[in-house]
Amino acid sequence: MKTTPITQLIKELDEPAMYPRELSWLNFNARVLQEAQDPGVPLIQRVRYLGIFSNNLDEFFRVRVAEVRRWISLSTGQQKQQAKKLLEAIQFQVISLQEEFDATYSGILRELYKKGIFLINERQLEPHQLEFVQRFFNDIVLPELEPILLRDDQPIPILADESLYLAVDLETSQGLQYALLEVPTAALGRFIEVPKRGKKHSRVFIALDNIIRACLPQVFRGVFEINVSAAYCFKFSRDAELELDASINESLIEKMASSLKQRRRADAVRFVYDESMPLRLLDYLRKRFGFGKYDSLIAGGRYHNSKDFINFPNAGPKYLEFKPLRQIRIDRLEDDASLFANIRERDVFLYYPYHPFEYIVDVLKTAALDPDVLAIRICLYRVAKNSQVVDALINANNNGKTVQVVVELAARFDEQANITWAQRLTDAGIEVIFGIPGLKVHSKIFLIERLEGKELKYYSHVGTGNFNERTAQLYTDFSLLTFDQQIGRDVAQVFEFLKYNYRRPEYQKLLVSPHSSRPGLVAMIDREIKNARDGYRGLLFFKCNNLVDQELTQKLYEASQAGVEVRLIVRGMCQIKPGIKGLSENIRAISIVDRYLEHPRAYVFHNRGKPKYYIGSADLMTRNIDFRVEVLCPILDSDAQKVVQDVLDQQWYDNVKARILDADQRNRFRRQEKRAPTIRSQETIRRYLATGKLPRYPKSTMNQASKRRRKG
Repeated sequence: MKTTPITQLIKELDEPAMYPRELSWLNFNARVLQEAQDPGVPLIQRVRYLGIFSNNLDEFFRVRVAEVRRWISLSTGQQKQQAKKLLEAIQFQVISLQEEFDATYSGILRELYKKGIFLINERQLEPHQLEFVQRFFNDIVLPELEPILLRDDQPIPILADESLYLAVDLETSQGLQYALLEVPTAALGRFIEVPKRGKKHSRVFIALDNIIRACLPQVFRGVFEINVSAAYCFKFSRDAELELDASINESLIEKMASSLKQRRRADAVRFVYDESMPLRLLDYLRKRFGFGKYDSLIAGGRYHNSKDFINFPNAGPKYLEFKPLRQIRIDRLEDDASLFANIRERDVFLYYPYHPFEYIVDVLKTAALDPDVLAIRICLYRVAKNSQVVDALINANNNGKTVQVVVELAARFDEQANITWAQRLTDAGIEVIFGIPGLKVHSKIFLIERLEGKELKYYSHVGTGNFNERTAQLYTDFSLLTFDQQIGRDVAQVFEFLKYNYRRPEYQKLLVSPHSSRPGLVAMIDREIKNARDGYRGLLFFKCNNLVDQELTQKLYEASQAGVEVRLIVRGMCQIKPGIKGLSENIRAISIVDRYLEHPRAYVFHNRGKPKYYIGSADLMTRNIDFRVEVLCPILDSDAQKVVQDVLDQQWYDNVKARILDADQRNRFRRQEKRAPTIRSQETIRRYLATGKLPRYPKSTMNQASKRRRKG
């Protein structure tokens, strides 16, 4: 594809008020790459950021680029031209990021060498190391290899999506031969330690693909007499969209399992290959795989599937990784008093990973044993591999409780795991619900029904993250446990809707997609607009993962034009363009990428000095607002409100890890002003939660009384 400067491409393909969401996503991944480039980040963590960047890019092609390709194939006229320009812009930006990635990788390798950690190739092996590699290959690697000889008269088998392959070029006594080898990283790992060099205090690793290269003739021993052999890495990214037919003869699990099999045969949307691959071999593969003109063929370096760097071992001192942080315990949840009594007394507000997720597990385990608990209802989207949450639910069922579990089978890339969990729960005798066709269930809720005296009481959970012990260590998320009975009745209504979806519930306090989230959010934004137009202060403070809904974007522009101050903390895609005169001069936006993945959604409305706080699962995306079951819950407890506000304020004034999201999304770091304190929000928030002490920064004005401004 012919490329033009990215800014010109954006001008050509996008309406002036909206930044293209796909390019905004790539800008987010560029922020991840900035972490790999940051010398202030521990070295091994920088290596792992390379892996995160690569893994993100794989998903981007499987989801976003696949969607653009479908757009091209299904559209005509001007829309088709726009889609082609977008694909061209994506290609341009991806190539630029890949070049930056390669330079970053080379720099990190040099720094690893200085620390005595060597990642070598097969040509750098010393004799004693080569002897080790050959033994390792024969004993461990060779039994895992299943080479595929390529012949024109035989079809190529379906290759695994996102696996690493070697295209093998053989000059044999019978002429030129081509073959394919899948590198068995899933079974053996990617990085193999070999004996060190001499007596130096060093650690030496070699990639599994280089071990295969070192021993390549042995793979074909007894088949060909090989004169010259070489191997070149490549990988596919396939369309990850699942299509479920409308058959009523199959169960949802059977249809989902069938669709997962079809995913393996889906069109390839990206082919990444070693740029040193001979042109004749590349052309042969391109023809055999049937790549079209809208497919992304991307030349790269010698190594691919860099997502394996996520698990790169720390072979040096401990300071090369992030120092483990002790989680903050909550005194009133540590004593011998009943957990239910604590929640009755006052809402419990948790913020992971600063607080331990085990508190949630404790609530479910306690409910499983409590003789007064009658029922537990929960929505599961992604759970840990060894889930204590699931164990607690099964134990509750074994103790005679009514247990109802909503399992979302269409949780992208976790579909097979969720099918397995659904079957395990069903086998245990638990009622499993699969939600509503066309509405993905993304809510982070559970409800405990407890008999107290002669009355049924509700204990509710609404959060921003999954019930997953592992990701609760890596993602920041809010969780609310409340005894508010109206919230409990609303949560019960959500579960009723999920079971009997022909009913239209009425919610008193919750905002629930697809019913009331959009009108509720719009109404509260409109209130701020009216307040500003009436001469009062208007302020919106939103934190989310993505902001790409057209109506809500336009509504925020309207708020800005009315004089409402709009503060946005957006981790990923953001189509809004802040700071444009006459459109968005009152909108400012930042993005924070740091040790933990920022995952909470929080929406705060000034409300003339009596702010309203909401947390929940819904991002500001059309799919979340209109095509999912999402829950946003008001925070009514004053202590919890203060925590939310203090957390948002610290992030807003972050001057270490905050990037400014301007109209061009250049990812500029916010500069620290002279004499201003250093605020790295993920560190200051932890200290704040442990001690109650806030860093010095301009005081929040969110809850100041809103006085009418003098007009004229």
